[in-house]
Amino acid sequence: MAVSKSKIILTGLARKLVNEKLLSEEDAEAAFEKALAERTPFVSYVVKNNLAPSRDVARAAAEEFGAPLVDIDSIELNPDMIKSIDERLLKQYSALPIFKRGNRMFVAMSDPTNLAALDDIRFHTKMNTEAVIVEDDKLTKVIERSLELFDDTMKDLEDGLNDIELEDEQDDKKEEDDKEAVEDAPIVKFVNKMLLDAIKMGASDLHFEPYEKFFRVRFRVDGILRIVANPPISLQRKISARIKVMSRLDVSERRVPQDGRIKLKLSANKSIDFRVSTMPVLWGEKVVMRILDSSAANLDIDKLGYEDEQKRLYLEALAKPYGMVLVTGPTGSGKTVSLYTGINILNKESVNISTAEDPVEINLPGVNQVQVDEKTGMNFAKALKAFLRQDPDIILVGEIRDYDTGGIAIKAASTGHMVMSTLHTNDAPQTLTRMIDMGLPAFAIASSVNLIMAQRLARRLCPHCKEEQKIPEATLKGEGFTEAQLKDPDFKLYAIRPGGCEKCNGLGYKGRVGIYQVMPISEAMKRLIMEGKNAVDLADQAEKEGIPDLRKSGLKKAIEGVTSLEEINRVVTKE
Repeated sequence: MAVSKSKIILTGLARKLVNEKLLSEEDAEAAFEKALAERTPFVSYVVKNNLAPSRDVARAAAEEFGAPLVDIDSIELNPDMIKSIDERLLKQYSALPIFKRGNRMFVAMSDPTNLAALDDIRFHTKMNTEAVIVEDDKLTKVIERSLELFDDTMKDLEDGLNDIELEDEQDDKKEEDDKEAVEDAPIVKFVNKMLLDAIKMGASDLHFEPYEKFFRVRFRVDGILRIVANPPISLQRKISARIKVMSRLDVSERRVPQDGRIKLKLSANKSIDFRVSTMPVLWGEKVVMRILDSSAANLDIDKLGYEDEQKRLYLEALAKPYGMVLVTGPTGSGKTVSLYTGINILNKESVNISTAEDPVEINLPGVNQVQVDEKTGMNFAKALKAFLRQDPDIILVGEIRDYDTGGIAIKAASTGHMVMSTLHTNDAPQTLTRMIDMGLPAFAIASSVNLIMAQRLARRLCPHCKEEQKIPEATLKGEGFTEAQLKDPDFKLYAIRPGGCEKCNGLGYKGRVGIYQVMPISEAMKRLIMEGKNAVDLADQAEKEGIPDLRKSGLKKAIEGVTSLEEINRVVTKE
């Protein structure tokens, strides 16, 4: 006999959602009935139909059933644990084992009332099972990614394992075995797939990492590493051997790090370089590949995230006939793109431009680029000396690492040349004291440096799915927002929507934007440098001159809705 809507008695989670005003009574009753008819868990129905936010539903479920609430994105999954459960169970129950403690297995679920799932997993694993609550939409995506462990590519790879020897026999393998191994079609197919997938996803680096119980492949996309594949651990040696052959490294040498290069031709007119680094680790060799794609570099100054005043200061420094422009920041903060944006502006037939880099990441026609190679003795200092004998107008040095390089660069900047380079410091004022620490004379620094630019890269919020974020005023003041900013009627902050959307592949972010501190060296700063003042004094002077530091520039990007406060806190620390 059919039950009418009026006779449905809401209990458990459904009642909790109504009491918390996440659902109306009518919506909860309708959702309960439709989920029952479709044989879908009530939680999944509510989340998939956008009736209530996934994170609020998960929190309510955790409170109602007394189970721990876990952010599944923050947990590093164990492929062996996942593969210990039949693929059918993962699909059927939308449940995923995430970690073990003794004889207990903790299973991620969005619906803790699904006791059949826990019982079935307990039966198959012979372990006690315990539910932890996770957001339904996140769980769905993680399970889809985990199911790749069972796909045809992985099965093909495992089918080719007949001739793999045991771990204690591997040390006795001969070079001929390695050469034969890297010709295995499944291995070739897998490595090629990883390279192409990385290019399609816009990754900057690929990490092939062997561990005792598992082997994983991670891509760095928009500055964040994420797992994309978990090949069988027994294939790690074949995969690293294949990459070594492609990059012309010594396949038989596994005891010392090696560096190489791969050129991947995608079409008649497009090719991409990979810089390859291998390193012996405890359970094999870790391989990291950096993608060097000149065509992907955006050298349009209007699209890099400069504020109008910052852009004006940079262009003014570039327009000067001599002096030094320095860009500073950690590895992967976009320093090379900023420098090459300036070089691209200056690149005319009337000037001679020479660059020394390690490695040459962006190929720019009309610029004389030199690859630094310490093995042959061609370091930055030698390249700089050679440039000065070749009638240069503009010189780019990849990095000022030592006194010799810094001394020659300053000499060049003081004798009628424009010099551009990078340093690894936290902000612009610290760059000046870092140069003094190298032993460079204060008067030479003061007379040669025109501009210092510190920068970071923050992920852009996906414009299609970002949502407004409400934060208490006291918290915002603690984050560094000014009273004037908070009183602005248009003041808004945005955050990612849990689960994202199709446009951002469910990540909530898409692309990156630069955050800058652009500090011209004023007469007052030159006096402070000559007086031997420290970075704090220089930072105070910059503030007096109205130069926003990285934190203030980042908060402005958050107000503009370009990125989130959470992302700003990730890339720029509070004072």
